[in-house]
Amino acid sequence: MTVFEAIKTRRSIRSFDERPIEEEKLLRVLEAGRLAPSAKNRQEWRYVVVKDKELRKKLAVAANNQFFLAEAPVIIVGCATLVNYVLSCGQPAYTIDVSISMDHMTLQAVEEGLGTCWIGSFKEDEVKRILNIPEDMRVVELMPLGYPKSLPEPKPRLELDEIIFYDRWQ
Repeated sequence: MTVFEAIKTRRSIRSFDERPIEEEKLLRVLEAGRLAPSAKNRQEWRYVVVKDKELRKKLAVAANNQFFLAEAPVIIVGCATLVNYVLSCGQPAYTIDVSISMDHMTLQAVEEGLGTCWIGSFKEDEVKRILNIPEDMRVVELMPLGYPKSLPEPKPRLELDEIIFYDRWQ
């Protein structure tokens, strides 16, 4: 599978079967995230890999009752360590860097036959409490990971000529 094929076939998966994820597949997904670029190569990401069923249920509640999270055999919780570093454009780097890393994981998951879903709606303080994440860390994303029960149909996408401008905004 090419990277472009993984991009084209990726779907947000919200229903997982019960099969456990083979450790070598999980490690390749995590390794893909580790190899992602980051601002000034700071690599300020840290991940909590949650396999415990009771913890997954608690995270589903903390994610505003998105109970499908608990179905996934693994939830990867993306955290940031250096939250004070700001890019010259004024944007904090941590959300960008952790997101790039987790997107690498998402694409590797597709290669492995696994499904994911970006979860940005959650109660951060509750997630920190459940997983003993230090107060000075930021939780950026929860990502369920597992074998999809089924693949949803592709969602409609805007055409390139609707989103691309050359040289100047038009």
